[in-house]
Amino acid sequence: MNSRLPSYFKQAIPVGKKFFNVRNKLKQGKHATVCEQAQCPNRTDCWARGSLAFQIMGEICTRQCGFCAETNGQPLPVDLQEPTSLAETAVQLKLKHVVITSPARDDLPDQGAGHFAACIRALRRQDALIAIETLIPDFQAKPDLLQIVFSEKPDILNHNLETVKRITPHVRSAATYEKSLFVLETASKAGLLTKSGLMVGLGETREELFEVFRDLQRCGVKQVTVGQYLTPHQKCLPVQRFYAPQEFDSIHQEIQGMFQHVTAGPLVRSSYFPSGQNT
Repeated sequence: MNSRLPSYFKQAIPVGKKFFNVRNKLKQGKHATVCEQAQCPNRTDCWARGSLAFQIMGEICTRQCGFCAETNGQPLPVDLQEPTSLAETAVQLKLKHVVITSPARDDLPDQGAGHFAACIRALRRQDALIAIETLIPDFQAKPDLLQIVFSEKPDILNHNLETVKRITPHVRSAATYEKSLFVLETASKAGLLTKSGLMVGLGETREELFEVFRDLQRCGVKQVTVGQYLTPHQKCLPVQRFYAPQEFDSIHQEIQGMFQHVTAGPLVRSSYFPSGQNT
């Protein structure tokens, strides 16, 4: 296939006082963010609206998924001061919406669930009005570990299904389609507002894609994001197909009645709801 990036993916270089103020504060606090790690094209918009995705527990993942450029290996010990530092930075930046995510930490006894909970508590102590979204790994679908996060009642519990059932083993190194659905269904039954994201362009069929939407609806998921997969590194999986903007519009129109909130578009990412786009 032609791997050249279509013109509608071109974005302006991030600029502005707000953008560089956020970047400087993050450097001072030594915080990793998905925004920077993934070179997200929506950074300027999100940061201007007071939304930011912190990546806690380091930048080394214990898994090696085919779509992700995260470094794989033996992670460093968890920084026990990170929850306090994260919360202080969020307040200094006057954030309104904070996303907390992490690499998989299968090396830890609780796989990092306790650290997620500590970050939620620290944020709420600093500013109870900040909306908190947790984008969690699957914690190997262990109910006791999931409950550690669920008990803190984040405003949004996000866990990405990433792709369709058939190609999940090819795309995700350890997580399974069934475990991810279990995480989402368990969160919904716990009374949490649940959200999940999908990447398209990895070789899925339209029929398979809509099977995923039906499964998410059955599990009680209320918010869904659909975006184009882009190869982050030459060692990662190649893009099989680029979806045109009109195709994302079509997907949105067909599933908007299934969920409370749907965002679909070429540059949509899991933690991003663009202003006025497919909302």
